[in-house]
Amino acid sequence: MSTPVIAIIGRPNVGKSTLFNRLTGKHAALVSDMPGLTRDRREGAADLSGNAVTIVDTAGLEEAKRGSIAARMREQTDTALNEADLVLFLIDAREGVTPSDKVFAQSVRASGRPVIVVANKCEGRAGEAGFYAAFELGFGEPVAISAEHGEGLGDLMTDMLAALGLTPVMKECGARADEAEADTGPARPIRVAIVGRPNAGKSTLVNAFLSEERMITGPEPGLTRDAVASDLEWSGRKIRLFDTAGLRRKAKVSDAAELLGASDAIRAIRFAEVVVLLIDAERSIEHQDLTIADLVTQEGRALVLAINKWDLVEDKQKTLKELRESLTDRLSQVPGVAVVPISALGGRKLEKLSAAVLAAYDTWNRRMSTSELNRWLEEALARHAPPAARGRRIKIRFMTQPSARPPTFVAFCSQPEELPKSYIRYLSNSLREAFDLPGVPLRFNLRKGDNPYAKRK
Repeated sequence: MSTPVIAIIGRPNVGKSTLFNRLTGKHAALVSDMPGLTRDRREGAADLSGNAVTIVDTAGLEEAKRGSIAARMREQTDTALNEADLVLFLIDAREGVTPSDKVFAQSVRASGRPVIVVANKCEGRAGEAGFYAAFELGFGEPVAISAEHGEGLGDLMTDMLAALGLTPVMKECGARADEAEADTGPARPIRVAIVGRPNAGKSTLVNAFLSEERMITGPEPGLTRDAVASDLEWSGRKIRLFDTAGLRRKAKVSDAAELLGASDAIRAIRFAEVVVLLIDAERSIEHQDLTIADLVTQEGRALVLAINKWDLVEDKQKTLKELRESLTDRLSQVPGVAVVPISALGGRKLEKLSAAVLAAYDTWNRRMSTSELNRWLEEALARHAPPAARGRRIKIRFMTQPSARPPTFVAFCSQPEELPKSYIRYLSNSLREAFDLPGVPLRFNLRKGDNPYAKRK
């Protein structure tokens, strides 16, 4: 039996070579912002949950004059397309669906090959509009990924297995089922960033986790200037822990080194999967803490709050109660966020913090089936029907979860622009409660139209 061939097709500079490197686990293909860097098609072996497959990197699809270099590059891509068992049609979600994407989609459709639309560069929120626009290409539900950051590859590999009619192959030598499931994405550590105001104890916390004086610590704020990564394990799971510079209000930052450190800390938040916001118990929650928490949720990262120097608090029960009540009001965008009192210097309650981080990561990755979501939607609409707008009742007909990391939902609505924000909050809060999604940002989006799968049925 021959090895299935998967071709990566798309316009120049949408991230084909980056995805090729991710899937093959090698840096074989050159990667640059320069369009047209790849000219020849490149093949590489990859493991798809225990199944051997061949990945083909191709030149960017371009319209060109016959005989030109670009035309010959296009011929190489067409050959790869015709020989493929599965096509990954890559678009740049930050640029959206371009006229060129639509033209090349016709060529891909004419090939008759199974197609998965892959919306790349979906990290953060900049790629959301482009992701939803990818439905227009007519290949079904797209898959949101970030090839550069390795996000969404588990979902992509699941869809690739289904499209090729393959099933995950269990590992031999007594490997457990959960280890086999972990192979749906690259074996890499969970990225956890420790952030907070200066002198909250971030470096001390990292040292406590590592059980060594890896980071310079002291009473002076600003000792850490750049994000420093350390590798360790929690409950048998690999972790890459990032210590970052303290974040102050922009108006107070004048030193160039501090400015660079703050920029590096913000990059660490965007690169992380779970962010631990460290708060000094002696100073309680300040406006800057809430600003950092808001940045984390805007970037779509899972959040855990750690209250440091808890051993110095006298009335612990009263303080913790007041803290939770304050967070309910001031951090309403992520209700149920985990709050863990710790002592970084004394090494206390670190096991609870690591457990909270792992739980937040699992919630952040959670997916619900379309049938489950639509059963919940039917019940939610029955409990509280949408209001009427301009004499017409607003109808919500269908719902799906296109991606996780964070959990992202799309509801198809007759008048999305007329649905009040209060009703959207009702749906979001009901969704959190029904599917147990505390402490992670949710993306709840409305699209105009009917069930996109109704015609197919």
